[in-house]
Amino acid sequence: MVSLTIDGKNISVSAGTTILEAARQLGITIPTLCWLQKVSPTGACRICAVEVEGVDRTMTACNTPVKDGIVVTTQSEKLAEIRRKIMELMLVNHPLDCPVCDAGGECDLQDNCYGLEVARQEYSAVLERRPIRYDWKLLESDPNRCILCEKCVKVDHEIVGCDAIAVVNRGEATIIDTVDGKPLDCDFCGNCIAVCPTGTLISKPFKFKGRPWTFDVTKSVCPFCSTGCQIEYHSKDGRVERVTSDDSTFNEGNLCINGRFGYAYLNSDMRLKTPMVNQTPASWESALSTAVDKLKSIPAAAIAGISSPRLTNEENFLFAKLIKKTLGSPNLDSEARLGFAAAVEIMKARLGIDGASATIDRIDNADAILVIGSDLKAESTGIEYRVIKAATKNDAKLVVANTRTIKLRKYSNSYLNYCPGGEVALLAGISKALLEAGCRSDAAGFDTYSASLSALSMADLAATAGVSEAALKEAAALLSGSKNPAVIFGADIIRSESPTDALTAVANLAFLLGAVGKEAGGLFPVDEKNNTLGMIEMGVNPGENGLDLWGIIDGIEKGSIRALYLLGCNPLVSFPENRRIKKALEKLELLIVQDILSSEVTKMAHILLPASAAAEKSGTFTTPDGRVQSLQKAVNAPGEAKEDIAIISAIISALTGAADSATADSVMMEIESSNGLYGSGSERGASSVAPSFAPVNVSKPVCSDLTLFVGASLYHNGTSTLSSDNNCVVAPKGSIEISAEDALKLSISEGASITVTSGSGSMTGKAAISKSLQPGVLFAPYHFSDLNAASLLAGNSNSVFVTVAKA
Repeated sequence: MVSLTIDGKNISVSAGTTILEAARQLGITIPTLCWLQKVSPTGACRICAVEVEGVDRTMTACNTPVKDGIVVTTQSEKLAEIRRKIMELMLVNHPLDCPVCDAGGECDLQDNCYGLEVARQEYSAVLERRPIRYDWKLLESDPNRCILCEKCVKVDHEIVGCDAIAVVNRGEATIIDTVDGKPLDCDFCGNCIAVCPTGTLISKPFKFKGRPWTFDVTKSVCPFCSTGCQIEYHSKDGRVERVTSDDSTFNEGNLCINGRFGYAYLNSDMRLKTPMVNQTPASWESALSTAVDKLKSIPAAAIAGISSPRLTNEENFLFAKLIKKTLGSPNLDSEARLGFAAAVEIMKARLGIDGASATIDRIDNADAILVIGSDLKAESTGIEYRVIKAATKNDAKLVVANTRTIKLRKYSNSYLNYCPGGEVALLAGISKALLEAGCRSDAAGFDTYSASLSALSMADLAATAGVSEAALKEAAALLSGSKNPAVIFGADIIRSESPTDALTAVANLAFLLGAVGKEAGGLFPVDEKNNTLGMIEMGVNPGENGLDLWGIIDGIEKGSIRALYLLGCNPLVSFPENRRIKKALEKLELLIVQDILSSEVTKMAHILLPASAAAEKSGTFTTPDGRVQSLQKAVNAPGEAKEDIAIISAIISALTGAADSATADSVMMEIESSNGLYGSGSERGASSVAPSFAPVNVSKPVCSDLTLFVGASLYHNGTSTLSSDNNCVVAPKGSIEISAEDALKLSISEGASITVTSGSGSMTGKAAISKSLQPGVLFAPYHFSDLNAASLLAGNSNSVFVTVAKA
């Protein structure tokens, strides 16, 4: 520890602590402009100048490490004058356009001028106006307002890992821009806007929408991916006009494009506003009475429901109550059946955990990380930020395994570009190498597990995985001996061709590494949607002898399921075999659709019930790592649309004759009394199931010339952001990615129209030649209904063998 004195107060801090950090621990405020706690210090603005006894010049507190015995002064007339002069010099090149600057009212430069009493300007210069970058999507950059604090660059490079902007030029020509003035090519997360202390970087969608004090600010939770970022809705006149996040939040203020800009779907012309019966506008009384009468006329066994992770815990609990208890039907499921539900079941059976084994902030301090089968940038950006933080700030050894080249590769110590279907062999190979290096366990099943690995040849495992033996051993060496290992897996494991084998292999490896336990790093399943775990825990799954998702579809085709209630989901875009599903829906006697946006499935509904989005209601979401977070209502739903809980409650009341109407609070009381994970004093992770190993089963994958993977894109989440003008500015259409080698072989050029065909159907779209794909692999995002990539998939897998031809 290092001891020092600041403004007469003694303190001892860790070596490497800066003077600014030590002062903050004492509650002493030193003014800053360029300092940002979550990135490395720059020392650019110099208004954090302090005096150190015995040093003949002032020192910048933000990047000066403490030394034993030093005496620091942070407030004096001399320092006040120095700081004022620094601010005056900074203002020489800063335009006085506060009345039209979007940062007015929340500008750090403005605040510091007031705080330091900078009321006059003694200096002047001939100003050279630099062109404003109006050409960037979602962002606008005015270099004339820039004070070169570099916070935007630091966030871009150190947190987001995008390297989209940089400090360019020299001397008085220095600005923040793209290298060589190229168009902005980035993740469009807007985190650089959030940290800009002036109006240099602003949000185009929010430009001139109003001063910050004119908006109502509502704290809530992001409704998109499963990271569960804490956000603030800024609303005025019944419209959400922007979303922000504070650095004090669990996510440290960091958001992705969906979290920061995806809110525009709330204001879309595609919003449903009026109930409909047989596609004709109707009153709520008429729509609900018609729905209730028809449900009463159909036997319970012939009724089914499919819900959505977009709904709150309270809404999903009440929907499960409606289907299973009120109507008496066991036929209830959701898109979790495509993979995440099985993942939860296997993790619980093998390791005794519900979802992740720890909260995701544990990743920050991991010393070794394996990310397998997940493009975190697209599936859960907030987790990717934490992996980058661990690798760059904590020097964690990072092993990344994927069939595609993803952004995390540049941070990895080992990158395993395995072949389609090779994930189980790869996991078994790393595990075998760990055993050969001396890893052992006294847990149940270890001897059988070890024997199953010993029977496998490392050469065969490497060949099956499509990587070298040396690469497997290198990855094992990086992970071996770690005290806080983290294992993160996503869609390519959860929805692989052999998900049970893949998930078992992940569980075995995590247990072998010691990643499961209260003091360990953690095992983290990744899901793209915000409340999948919560939905499962609310009982949205088949009851006794009930039909699951595919059983429901089979039942509709066979005529045994006559009524279907779709709550907040659109199976005609995101579900596999959705052309088959559409034909099945056409056979239904009753299709009730409760949703927020017009779509192909809403146009098929016999009863259409317009519902509310996340910003328009209260409730809770549960992340895969078990954080139950509250969202608060910011605005009202548009038109006649109602909150989902009110709609479901009204149907239950009409069916039962009960007069009580449910609220989020009353339903949560029911949840707490029926689910031990949600009651007061509940401890997630406490389980009677002792973790155990299971034998490894490695099957040689069936080979094909071309395999299509269908998954998430960074620029969209689910299908709702297709109604966000902001997201569509960046990604208005989906394309089919193909490797350069395959494109050359098939004589396909960039942007050419191609048709991809599988056993389930075909799609036609523009080709995008990608350096991220190995030969034999194609990728298409599932979000776009006109592309409809998911229609080519069969069953629960996210990949399928295909052929490709010019359209």
